[in-house]
Amino acid sequence: MEGVLQAGDAKDWVYKGEGAANLILSYTGSSPSMLGKVLRIKKILKDKSQPAPSCMVFSSYEQLLWGHIPELLDSVKQDCLAQAYAVHVMSKHLGANHVDGGVRVGVSRDFLELVEKNVLNSRPAWRVNASSIDNTADAALLIADHSLFSGNPRGSSCIAVEIKAKCGFLPSSEYISKENSIKKQVTRYKMHQHLKFHQGQISKTSEYNPLDLFSGSKERICMAIKSFFSTPQNNFRIFVDGSLVFGGMGGGADNVHPAEKDKCLEDLSKVSGLELPDFIELLSEAIFRSGVLGKLLATQKLDDHDIEGAIHLYYNIISQPCLVCKNITDVELLRKYTLLHSLSLDKSLKIVRDFLVSATSKDCSLMISFRPREGGTTDSVYDSVFLESVKQTYEYKAYFVDLDVKPLDKMEHYFELDQKIVNFYTRNQEVVPSPKPTNARTRRLDLSSQGLSYPFVPPTT
Repeated sequence: MEGVLQAGDAKDWVYKGEGAANLILSYTGSSPSMLGKVLRIKKILKDKSQPAPSCMVFSSYEQLLWGHIPELLDSVKQDCLAQAYAVHVMSKHLGANHVDGGVRVGVSRDFLELVEKNVLNSRPAWRVNASSIDNTADAALLIADHSLFSGNPRGSSCIAVEIKAKCGFLPSSEYISKENSIKKQVTRYKMHQHLKFHQGQISKTSEYNPLDLFSGSKERICMAIKSFFSTPQNNFRIFVDGSLVFGGMGGGADNVHPAEKDKCLEDLSKVSGLELPDFIELLSEAIFRSGVLGKLLATQKLDDHDIEGAIHLYYNIISQPCLVCKNITDVELLRKYTLLHSLSLDKSLKIVRDFLVSATSKDCSLMISFRPREGGTTDSVYDSVFLESVKQTYEYKAYFVDLDVKPLDKMEHYFELDQKIVNFYTRNQEVVPSPKPTNARTRRLDLSSQGLSYPFVPPTT
């Protein structure tokens, strides 16, 4: 572990953004070992009734779930689970060259308290209300700032894009109930947008369709990127030389004022000479060529049971009566669930483990950063894209961030949220002309009420 950050170091760290589980600080000081780095600090929820967004310690069931990876169990004792999970689990699926585990660095309580005070006015109000820095932590994660190129050549600027792609496929699991079959036709992202709009979390539903971004078609990838510019929400951010120029801090943005978009495009043009069509072409080409979204999609598809199937294996693992089966009246569906409850513990662990890895991949972000390649350079370690419209070669690198392990006891929350999203959509959707021909056609369904049946108790293991 690196040295310990003290109160005097707090002035060198400024707010860069945050997610549900961590707050990200950018370094502005002069220490060579810290330049080009960000600090990832754990947060705690103020509402203790809410499920933790990420896992920090392992329950006895989680030790069973992840016990085949000794490095994970050891990391819990050393308080570096996030780092170990990224390196020993997610990098196996997403590629080690696209995952940065970071370095653990010590932090004093005084440092954390000062940092929280210093960044308070930079944080979105709803984030401040929901969570605070965990000032009992004794360490944080020091990671390369992937909105920058390390060792930027003089005279060139770095443009970076952060994309939270969300789930890129429609589930086809046989364990999805007939009442919820709309899940096989409409993306989870679109359905969740309707619920968020109803709850007042957003003022406009996004036109973004994850199926476009993951399609492997350059044309549809371009369509997905264009949709981000009107409603980036927490799915799209642009950085110039490490500074945010478009999108929201920590997912606070909803829709974008035209003046903000114009200012962003002006900044992009100033530092790169790229107009918007050029930039979209550059980003689309890099996504298309890199193949990173193919890795991400394959990892997401580890969830082949859907939460409606995986929840039953969760009850197998914790050896508790299944709270889902007792509400099922569909005889055929109950037969399928009964078969799931008859699976061995090892198979149950494998299915739930894959579901949680998939959940991480559905919630992570992709950082892609670009810089112009200097004339005459041919031996760069970075991949590149030649942009015909400006006759310029750009180097790029791609990294996945926010690769936290999801808590096992969040399975019930995942199930309840899934039911809430689908139920609301099927009951309240408005038939609106689709903004894209590739979107699934919506249709109104009547959701029949579910009766009661006997509770299923899995065999003890």
